[in-house]
Amino acid sequence: MTGHQHDGGTDEGTAAQLWDERYSSRAKVWSGRPNPQLLVEASELPPGRALDLGCGEGADAIWLASRGWTVTALDVSAVALERAAAHARETGHAGRIEWVRQDLATWVPEPVYELVTAQFLHSTLMPWQQALQLAAAAVRTGGTLLVVGHHPEGLPPWGNHHPGNHHSIEKYFTAEEVARELGIEAPEWHVDVVESRRRSATGPDGEAAGLIDAVLRATRLAAR
Repeated sequence: MTGHQHDGGTDEGTAAQLWDERYSSRAKVWSGRPNPQLLVEASELPPGRALDLGCGEGADAIWLASRGWTVTALDVSAVALERAAAHARETGHAGRIEWVRQDLATWVPEPVYELVTAQFLHSTLMPWQQALQLAAAAVRTGGTLLVVGHHPEGLPPWGNHHPGNHHSIEKYFTAEEVARELGIEAPEWHVDVVESRRRSATGPDGEAAGLIDAVLRATRLAAR
């Protein structure tokens, strides 16, 4: 399984405790491979400064660093960040990555990044609109926003995803909803990709499933 479902919340201790416990429950939570839509959408971008929100165990940040990006990798879990930093040292890319422990609920972004990537940033403690607005606010003029998440009609069968549970579905979104809710439109933005993409995935216990990713990539044309 690739993807990181990380929370920000109104109580930093709650979010940090939730994710520290999850990471501590397994020696390895994610696959260790970068998210597939990141590879598709960022492979041709010229390297610069990148922000990886909800970096988890670090696979995306390490992949970006390997391609010449200088990466700020942000997560609320100290356990995840420690694991990610160890993986970066093993691959020889630690020098290009800054690991930052931060709860999104108290984070104030600056628009300085050529790439901001939010991969499966599905929070149970704050609205997805709020978390992704923070991502968009960190993109500099000329930079790229890349948002990838679980489409509500293509959720993984593992975990607490029940289509009949309204409160569960509220965490997920379509690419069109992201563009609309975040105001990703002219003249401030150029929308490069707004799609639903099917893919195969493997769960934490080896379960195979077909998923649908919501993918939004946009270029900031002007400051707000």
